[in-house]
Amino acid sequence: MKLASIEIICRPATLPNRLQIALYTGLALTAFAANSLICRIALGNGAIDPGSFTVLRLTSGAVMLWVVAALLKQEDSPPHPGSYLSALMLFTYAIAFSFAYASLSVATGALILFGTVQVTMILAGLYNGERPYPVEWGGLLIALAGLVYLMLPGLHAPPLLGGLLMAVAGAAWAIYSLRGRGARFPVTLTADNFLRTIPLTLIMSLLLIRHIDITARGALLAIASGALASGLGYVIWYAALKCISTTRAATVQLLVPPIAAFGGVLLLDELITPRLLIAAVLLLGGVGMGIAARHK
Repeated sequence: MKLASIEIICRPATLPNRLQIALYTGLALTAFAANSLICRIALGNGAIDPGSFTVLRLTSGAVMLWVVAALLKQEDSPPHPGSYLSALMLFTYAIAFSFAYASLSVATGALILFGTVQVTMILAGLYNGERPYPVEWGGLLIALAGLVYLMLPGLHAPPLLGGLLMAVAGAAWAIYSLRGRGARFPVTLTADNFLRTIPLTLIMSLLLIRHIDITARGALLAIASGALASGLGYVIWYAALKCISTTRAATVQLLVPPIAAFGGVLLLDELITPRLLIAAVLLLGGVGMGIAARHK
């Protein structure tokens, strides 16, 4: 049976199709924000240790993605399109993400992650010879200022180690995304890369065996993060990407940190401090400037 429910046939003139694209985009962005919220809930309450959360997240994500890839029946797809370098970047992102959320709030973690991803991608473009417009340079500097301001020592500064770990997670995810850009079969590629992280998770489990601390609630949260927020979230996002431009895709991702912050306030009673608010305006505004300038 072919999985037709996640496929979009682009007909821009039809309202139902536009609503479908908007629904898929909204679901995907909510799933990405939910990863931060689920991880913080699991680790903040001590329901599971960061290492075990990562193992269950990546394993359940691999299972879900391979099930979806099998249902899609993409005969032209190569059997193993992933690579161990991409898998290493994916694993680095996941483990740094988990350990960072042992100390960061949902909003702070999402903002650092998003900002580092965007800045890393811009710097990678510069390294590859891209020449930004002056407005793009201005946006990059403003975004960097927002990140620096957020991490400066002070009363409401996030824990330094947690912030640095989330920055590592963002850089690793950016590299992973750049390596997979333009893939013909993104679901199969992502499934294969998730599968290739399993040996790394086993090695990590052996190294951290003395620190394993899992409750049933923590395990369920980790599986939900991997199978639903990560696995199905990526599948839905790839479906939406078929009918939206790269610029629009980058623009709508600006919504992920605010969605995550709203979830943290609503479910965890987290506070939005003036420092976080100012940093968010600088970072998201700077990235938005760069995206708008490139679009023009």
